[in-house]
Amino acid sequence: MIDISVSNLSKEFEVGKKILDGLTFQVDQGERVGLLGKNGAGKTTLFNILTGQLDYDEGEVHIAPGKGVGLISQIPVYPPEYTVEDVLDTAFDKLHAMEAELTQLAGRMAAGESDPALLKRYDSLTAAFEAGGGYDTDTERNKVCSGLDISRDMRAQLFSSLSGGEKTRVNLGRLILEDTDILLLDEPTNHLDLRATEWLEEYLDRYKGTVLAISHDRWFLDRVVKRVIEIHDGRAEFYSGNYSFYVEEKERRYQEQLKQYEKEQAKIGQLEQAAQRLRVWAYSGNDKIFKRAQSMEKRIERLRTTDKPTKERRLEMGFGEWAFRGDEVLTVKDLKKSFDGRVLFDHVDLEVVGGERIALLGDNGTGKSTLLKILLGEEPPDGGKIRFGPTVKIGYLPQIVHFDHPERNLVDTLIYAQDCSTQTARNRLAAFNFRGEDVFKPVSALSGGERSRLRLCMLMDEKINLLILDEPTNHLDIDSREWIEGAVEDYGGNLLFVSHDRYFINRFATRVWMLEDGKITDFRGTFQEYREARERAKAAGAAAGKPAGRGLAPAEQERPAKKEKPRRPGGTKELEKQVAAAERAVAKAEERQYELSLKAEEVSSNYLELQQVYEEQKALEEEIATLYTQWEKLAAELEEAKG
Repeated sequence: MIDISVSNLSKEFEVGKKILDGLTFQVDQGERVGLLGKNGAGKTTLFNILTGQLDYDEGEVHIAPGKGVGLISQIPVYPPEYTVEDVLDTAFDKLHAMEAELTQLAGRMAAGESDPALLKRYDSLTAAFEAGGGYDTDTERNKVCSGLDISRDMRAQLFSSLSGGEKTRVNLGRLILEDTDILLLDEPTNHLDLRATEWLEEYLDRYKGTVLAISHDRWFLDRVVKRVIEIHDGRAEFYSGNYSFYVEEKERRYQEQLKQYEKEQAKIGQLEQAAQRLRVWAYSGNDKIFKRAQSMEKRIERLRTTDKPTKERRLEMGFGEWAFRGDEVLTVKDLKKSFDGRVLFDHVDLEVVGGERIALLGDNGTGKSTLLKILLGEEPPDGGKIRFGPTVKIGYLPQIVHFDHPERNLVDTLIYAQDCSTQTARNRLAAFNFRGEDVFKPVSALSGGERSRLRLCMLMDEKINLLILDEPTNHLDIDSREWIEGAVEDYGGNLLFVSHDRYFINRFATRVWMLEDGKITDFRGTFQEYREARERAKAAGAAAGKPAGRGLAPAEQERPAKKEKPRRPGGTKELEKQVAAAERAVAKAEERQYELSLKAEEVSSNYLELQQVYEEQKALEEEIATLYTQWEKLAAELEEAKG
């Protein structure tokens, strides 16, 4: 069954500039679809059309009859006296209406009415009330509030007093409680921390309705969507997989189109040369040759079927780097900070040496940005000491970017900050996608993402060896995120960053600081290794009958007690058995490796299955290396014992 059908949809806000130009697609019931496209491509416009908030010029839009549509970016206006609890309770308006009617019917029956129609209505309404979860509203509300970190105190606040991000979170909770048939998610993870985002992903796994999501969170897209629709030049392009598949397939299509274009151009070049020679011969008065030249030129025009493919320009600048000497970068001793009587963190001891890339993680409000401000000297600690290495030079990108002179245009801002020529300023701005008349806009007219991009443009010219980033990918589209990642990839100094962008974290973190419950868990490893260790800790806690925590234990409690190496009994006979067992394990693993290579050939046309096979092969290679090491060690011990 089709839930959403869009056919030849067109919409323009300026005459002659269509933002949607013949857009056509459909979404089937229960599908999880990601809607991609650069900023301004028309994604939010499409959502507003689907919800009836915006009219369109041409085409047809159909939503399956009886299906309710919920849009996360649309925050309704509520009466000023409504608390967060009142807003969440509006999700149960239909159930409350049923409950009121049931109470009225029960009163009539208690008064002695026995009309069969009355009894039939009461029975059907009772069944509908129960099926709709009328007896479980409190339980469902508490689950959703817990998952989205909507506390009891927050539920008692006036909805109008909340920040934009908090309102978005509450509205998402309301839509989930409504059990809407079709969810339109417009950047749903923008105001969620890691824990709330993971909860949302788990909810969408269980959700039985249809999801159409706009998101720049690539991890979320990989985790949730099964198909991608990209809006390009007002039309739809389709990719039958998640975000990772989309990236690979888009590049494959680009290369294929480029190859076809180059092949056509080579053929056209040959024919043009031949046609030119024929025209020269035709000047001698041979009409037949002239007609052949005309025929060949028509053939050339028919060959021009493939447009030259284009790509967005990538970031062409990198961070300047200050030579770093020595291993000491940062030492923190017994650091403490409280705010409004609440301890953010206490007894924090950390050491950072050269080359480390550290992700500072934690739920919203735990004090991550405060810790960065203390390290930068913008906020005093309540106790403890901080020492930087003598040659450390810091570059900082804050979460909310401010400029001292917002009235200046972009070119002047760069000229004053960098003491450079107008042409140099324009060249640097162009590398960050500020081109044409945009460079003469005042800084005050920029969006949050554009301000971050401008600050990065200025930051990359500075000589630094410790780069501190606070939510560097917030408010940025996917292309801009990839520009930043390209620059960070080439940067060789130390990196300390706060982020909820798991794609960014997973790519760069070699160490994780998890701030929760007033303590920092210091995990030396990648984000993926941290996640695996956290899951193992939860599983171990569950097996021991302990409540599962949200993270690992503090660093000083992580390290297991060193066990004494057990003595091997049985002399050479026992060693011979163990060597034989190790050989069998190696042979079995190598046999599995051969099976995986055959499987890779079988599924070579299916990207998702092929990716899974590659991951298994990688894990197996590591296992075989470990098995060989064990076998060599045992074989050496056996030779020594026999010697």
